[in-house]
Amino acid sequence: MIDRLAARLANLSGWRRRFLWLVSGAVAVLALPPFFFLPALPVAFAILLWSLEGVKCNKGALSAGWWFGTGHFAAGFYWISHAFLVQPEIYGWMIPFALLGLGGGLAIFPMVAVWASWRLTRQIIGRAIMLATLWAVAEFLRGHVLTGFPWNLLAHVWAFDPAPMQFASIVGVYGLSVFTALFATLPATFIAGRVGRISAIAGIMIAVLLWGGGTIRLSLVGPATADATVSDDLPVIQVVQPNIPQREKWIPELQDQHFAKLLRLSRRPVDMAPDRKRIVIWPETAATFFVEAEPVRRLQMASVLGSDDILVTGAPRTYPRDTNEFKVWNAVQVLDSNGEIVASFDKFHLVPFGEYVPLREWIPIPKLTAGRTDFSFGEGPHTLEVAGMPSFSPLICYEVIFPGAVIDDANQPDWLLNVTNDGWFGKSAGPYQHLAAARFRSIEEGRPLVRAAYTGVSGMYDAYGRELAKLPLRTEEIMVHPLSGVYNHTTVYYLWRDILFYGIVTFLAVLVLGYNRLFKSLKAAV
Repeated sequence: MIDRLAARLANLSGWRRRFLWLVSGAVAVLALPPFFFLPALPVAFAILLWSLEGVKCNKGALSAGWWFGTGHFAAGFYWISHAFLVQPEIYGWMIPFALLGLGGGLAIFPMVAVWASWRLTRQIIGRAIMLATLWAVAEFLRGHVLTGFPWNLLAHVWAFDPAPMQFASIVGVYGLSVFTALFATLPATFIAGRVGRISAIAGIMIAVLLWGGGTIRLSLVGPATADATVSDDLPVIQVVQPNIPQREKWIPELQDQHFAKLLRLSRRPVDMAPDRKRIVIWPETAATFFVEAEPVRRLQMASVLGSDDILVTGAPRTYPRDTNEFKVWNAVQVLDSNGEIVASFDKFHLVPFGEYVPLREWIPIPKLTAGRTDFSFGEGPHTLEVAGMPSFSPLICYEVIFPGAVIDDANQPDWLLNVTNDGWFGKSAGPYQHLAAARFRSIEEGRPLVRAAYTGVSGMYDAYGRELAKLPLRTEEIMVHPLSGVYNHTTVYYLWRDILFYGIVTFLAVLVLGYNRLFKSLKAAV
């Protein structure tokens, strides 16, 4: 029955085949957050691989990859349209261009991967392995070319359970994507006789091994409960999630009301010891004013702090450094109990068209975020150190999705902080996908992660990606939990970065090409 289905898919042509590729690419999204329907992955890639058996030319293989990729990215990033609906009278007309442009543009990466796998080998087992290898390479390139956009990597399908995520501590998220892609492609080889059935079982066993290995690792480090992992010497984290709708955030008449809400949610909980140190965290641009220019408001912010507490907030920052030219940065600023700014960080990985318009002289459109001036770029990852507190690396919004680019290696932090404003994307898959990507950084770097989101989802994770606390999407609430005391600063990935990923993809490519050459030689001899 499966053989007949595969043969039927291979015989499709014209619009039916292109439509099948488009739909199968969209189906693969069901394995990603927040759905995590893992069977969708091998089903989608089996359809792609079986239909490739009927492709006879380069154009057809390129078409297969592009249509599959377009369906995958357009469906996976549908939530981007919500950002254009915050001010629909200005940006609403851009929605179809943004979705189709982003989906079709990013589809170039899988297009090349599918074409190359079709071109390099004609045996379905070799093609499945080659496609998995090149898909992961395409993800790596997508995360680095131009400004990079490593969102919705295949490895993110495991983010519902910390056990299968643990392999990222060795090979990183790109390395985990290789094995995830093999899990997706190898079941399609079931149609290739006895060897194909063994190959298909091997693909399924990848999931078993990831879970088993991760479970063993987590069992060796003990539980993630507060009693086992924290000390009275560690501060309590109090994340404020105000849940103010994005369309209301910057309305001048509501600014005082929003500020009062943030202050109210920042007060010390009644059941907390008065001498326990706190780190109060407000999300990205929660302070909608220039903090350094508002001494009265700084004193109001300080009024909710104890003598040993600090308040960390996202805010715009405008004081020029060494120039008279007006500039503005998307920043994180730290205030002490006297209302003084004791540390600052400027976002270095800005969102194209959201925070600045690339090639502005040729693209005369406004950025999505408030204000007419484009944000300026910060200088890179930076560790903030405040007396009496564990040091941390602040990451604003999607800076946290970039593997290997979240800490200053010369001055390593104790924990990671991600402040973000996912209110742009409403009640959609976007915030859950963002959370999944962020969670991998704690595992790769071996450091606890705190995530403060304006409308959710906020969360706290230990150095192994295990959830300690969480706030649901679209709720007004605070998250109070001691900072995790579990550290693992010397993960293999931290020490070697993507070297193992390079080795894995090189080994698999050489393996397939060597097998393909041997097969041709034996066939010629016979």
